[in-house]
Amino acid sequence: MSRIDELMDTLCPEGVPHEPMGEVGEFIRGSGLQKKDLRGEGTPAIHYGQVHTHYGIWSTETISFVDGDFGRRLRHAQPGDVILATTSEDDEAVGKATAWLGEESVAVSGDAFIYRHSLDPKYVSYFLHGRSFQDQKARYITGAKVRRISGTSLAKIHIPVPPLEVQQEIVRILDQFTQLEAELEAELEAELEARQKQYAHYRSSLVSNVGAKSNVELLGDVFHMRAGVHIRASEISDVPTKEKPYPCFGGNGLRGYVSDYNYDEDILLVGRQGALCGNVHRASGKVYATEHAVVVMPRRTLDLRWAFHKLVEMDLNQYKTKSAQPGLAVNRLRTIPINVPALDKQATSGTILDKFDALVNDLSSGLPAEIAARRKQYEYYRDALLSFREIG
Repeated sequence: MSRIDELMDTLCPEGVPHEPMGEVGEFIRGSGLQKKDLRGEGTPAIHYGQVHTHYGIWSTETISFVDGDFGRRLRHAQPGDVILATTSEDDEAVGKATAWLGEESVAVSGDAFIYRHSLDPKYVSYFLHGRSFQDQKARYITGAKVRRISGTSLAKIHIPVPPLEVQQEIVRILDQFTQLEAELEAELEAELEARQKQYAHYRSSLVSNVGAKSNVELLGDVFHMRAGVHIRASEISDVPTKEKPYPCFGGNGLRGYVSDYNYDEDILLVGRQGALCGNVHRASGKVYATEHAVVVMPRRTLDLRWAFHKLVEMDLNQYKTKSAQPGLAVNRLRTIPINVPALDKQATSGTILDKFDALVNDLSSGLPAEIAARRKQYEYYRDALLSFREIG
């Protein structure tokens, strides 16, 4: 039997209460601290945006400060308080938290709450990163582009309240697991970065200079190129349905699903508007291509795997118009030179580069999948430790 099982059997064999957070603590809104107020020294301060970008489960030092006189007028989190960012463009990040474990108080900005409570601070922070909190808060999030949650709503969310000794044992276990997870993920991230560099090197070697003696042609002579067809956003479903089974592609890849298709073959798509200019994607079968992408199809027998990697390497973004709304004109793309090697060399290059592409980009296999699997394993273990049978 594990230590935590022993504690549960001894201290709370019937289960634990699940209390509204407002009954075991209070939410105090931060005050008027803005990014422009941050300094490199002075009174320690945490801006709500930094909770999203910098701080983890707990913090003992700040990366920013404010002037002393100004800082004294702000609201402060005390050691042991938990700081929550209350706004985000992403629902998942609303309520992201860090437990403040520094030796002195820290000034906290608006759009953040200080949670002052009677629990183990790390236990609270782990809970606020877990599935139960995510599921409960969903009903309280408001706003359109900027999503937010109020202190009144946060106070209604229920948190399991086991005895302090159980909380501390959970924290001890999760601290060890968090450190191990961070080390493993850092190793995988380093491996992924190395593979990405290797992939870029091989892609450059295999498609940039391949076949120096091969003919140089124009893209428009090698490929049919035309813009896709406009479709209203209201006609696109987020998930496939019986009425809308066909994948719909734009300049940034898959957009959703629609009721009809305008291509039924293997094609390449090049983003043609704004920040998506030059993005290259693959699509196959019955698909719909929107006006946000240029549809690219070979005029003769080519290895489409090679063509994909070749267009990526060519960095088509450099040919966009220099305007407030940059774009890629199809007629301009047709005039860009391209060297085309023999078909057997295309096939060899395509095979090698597809393996690298899967290793560094495929979310269902390779290193990205392994990193995602590690995170899911960690989240499952964390949520299991934070789940308790409720008394009554």
